[in-house]
Amino acid sequence: MKLKQRVVLLAILLVIFIFTKVFLIDNLDTSAANREDQRAFHRMMTGLRVELAPKLDHTLQSPWEIAAQWVVPREVYPEETPELGAIMHAMATKKIIKADVGYKGTQLKALLILDGGQKVVFKPKRYSRDYVVEGEPYAGYDRHNAEVAAFHLDRILGFRRAPLVVGRFVNLRTEIKPVATEQLLSTFLTVGNNTCFYGKCYYCRETEPACADGDTMEGSVTLWLPDVWPLQKHRHPWGRTYREGKLARWEYDESYCDAVKKTSPYDSGPRLLDIIDTSVFDYLIGNADRHHYESFQDDEGASMLILLDNAKSFGNPSLDERSILAPLYQCCIIRVSTWNRLNYLKNGVLKSALKSAMAHDPISPVLSDPHLDAVDQRLLSVLATVKQCTDQFGMDTVLVEDRMPLSHL
Repeated sequence: MKLKQRVVLLAILLVIFIFTKVFLIDNLDTSAANREDQRAFHRMMTGLRVELAPKLDHTLQSPWEIAAQWVVPREVYPEETPELGAIMHAMATKKIIKADVGYKGTQLKALLILDGGQKVVFKPKRYSRDYVVEGEPYAGYDRHNAEVAAFHLDRILGFRRAPLVVGRFVNLRTEIKPVATEQLLSTFLTVGNNTCFYGKCYYCRETEPACADGDTMEGSVTLWLPDVWPLQKHRHPWGRTYREGKLARWEYDESYCDAVKKTSPYDSGPRLLDIIDTSVFDYLIGNADRHHYESFQDDEGASMLILLDNAKSFGNPSLDERSILAPLYQCCIIRVSTWNRLNYLKNGVLKSALKSAMAHDPISPVLSDPHLDAVDQRLLSVLATVKQCTDQFGMDTVLVEDRMPLSHL
């Protein structure tokens, strides 16, 4: 064989060797990531049932101090949370030392301060579990049980971006009125034999109060995030106009995602992937009302998208509002870890996991069976949407590693 032919042959063999090595390393890295995702899923399933108990072992810290220390830029609580039951027990039982009207917003809520100085947001029961909210996907009052269910779904999906929520029964006459501010107290009234209040908010009306069963009111309490983590509000890029006959750009522009990718904070960092995770989360719970979202301030796009205010969900189990998934099917990208988790939850696992996670909540059963069935059914639609994307663009383009910068898209 001539020298020139040998050199060419050696060059070809070298290229094949390098390609094979890179391919094997990539496969090994992907397999390792998948194995870690699987281990994380099994850890989540093992610790899914949270029994509310007052005991905090091996620490002198209060439940509030522990929960505050959990919060970091990319998660509200860690993967391993042995103290979660004690914190939620405190949220459900600690003495209320002050009650006031809720913070700004469109829906009725009360701001409570519990023994130890911890702020929580109380949302009252408005509907029975079997009530179906008709009309637009964002119609009706807030659903207190939806906040509880959404928190546990956040745990199951492995996002860890929703504040802690637990159900609670409060006696309006003995627990709230004696410590209520004048502003809140002025909104109390009696309807029949039931104590009611209507609070202060954009849609709050004296003619539409929330009423207890006698004096006892069922509701949800959401743990207030630590004040050292101030929030910043953002308009959701896939938000609705809420104006009749006026469409948002994403509703008619097929290339809208390309424009979003060129806009800060979606042009780099994790925010766009957070938006897509959130679209999956909102679709599963039937929430079409996330027109804004919050992150931590001065984060330059590095903070998580915090899953606040999830109560406009679980209103109608027949709802199949595919437009909620617009960020997913228009951008056709999703985190590998999210994709893996969704696949682990198919074949009825999601319904079973959600039911198990909520079993020990004080207001259990949190959801009716039709709503649990609907979550499972919607999961199939999410998986089908991702498959359409991978069929069109390929797995390597659609499935994005969690820490990969988005400038390549």
